[in-house]
Amino acid sequence: MGVEPDEATGARDVAEGRLGAASRDSGATRIPDFDPLADERFMRRALDLARSAEEKGEVPVGAVVVRDGEILGEGWNQPIATHDPSAHAEMVAVRAAAEFAQNYRLPGTTLYVTLEPCAMCAGAIVHARIARVVYGAADPKAGAGGSVFNLLADDRLNHRALVVGGVLAEECGGLLKKFFARRRDESEGERA
Repeated sequence: MGVEPDEATGARDVAEGRLGAASRDSGATRIPDFDPLADERFMRRALDLARSAEEKGEVPVGAVVVRDGEILGEGWNQPIATHDPSAHAEMVAVRAAAEFAQNYRLPGTTLYVTLEPCAMCAGAIVHARIARVVYGAADPKAGAGGSVFNLLADDRLNHRALVVGGVLAEECGGLLKKFFARRRDESEGERA
């Protein structure tokens, strides 16, 4: 389950040659190869990072930016610890990758994230010219990769990313569900 490449992701445009690659601009001309085994491997790394966030009391979301099989940057949610509302896992990973690459543009990269990106993170993905986004669990309340908004494939923007959803979705979603169930139980215990 997840967003099919032909549905609302721009993959059909790429396949039919209307984009020339992942973007209409010349900054992102190469789309990373689709490799289901690599997708699962890097999503597992993102899950490990999500668990790190959970251990620190943050919402368990992890992200990894990869180019040619090499991790350029990784991160986990840390807005509470850093007092920074923009410190989502994707933002942390993209900042780390840009620092590593010494470039604010990250063409030819794939971002793996355990939860579908929000609008803020989708904006950063577009600006960084990330070619492909692979997410685990869909976010039916704030997802900007096709669930609520489709900013990553919006024709009005100067870059579009291919989106693959649902990679290890049950494991990614289960981690979030358990985290929020535990929080609700703790909150109810404090009221009692």
